[in-house]
Amino acid sequence: MYGLTVRWSLTDAPKGTLKALRAYVEDESYASSAGLDGLRFKTWRAHKGEWFEDNYVFVSDEARAAFQDSFEPKAASAGASRVIGSAPILIEACEIIGVVRGAAGFRSSSHFEHGNKDD
Repeated sequence: MYGLTVRWSLTDAPKGTLKALRAYVEDESYASSAGLDGLRFKTWRAHKGEWFEDNYVFVSDEARAAFQDSFEPKAASAGASRVIGSAPILIEACEIIGVVRGAAGFRSSSHFEHGNKDD
């Protein structure tokens, strides 16, 4: 399996950006990612005040490369870039060595467990 990480800095992002990113993922990115050709799964990760990232896992390096080639030219205007107000600081391909499904299972949902904090 082959992965791609796209990371944005949240260092200078205004208050409320993480909340806006949660809404963006739920309302827009989740649905568009679900139909992405060759995608096994995608996660969205964040560290408040530091970074936000998309992590993609593809069925093949060809599928990863095709997505990356189409994404890079428009990265600065991608949905997360619009929400954050800046382009990604990292676009990095990698090999996924393994994935395990834990005893608690895996929940595929656009609704995540978070409070109504304005962060």
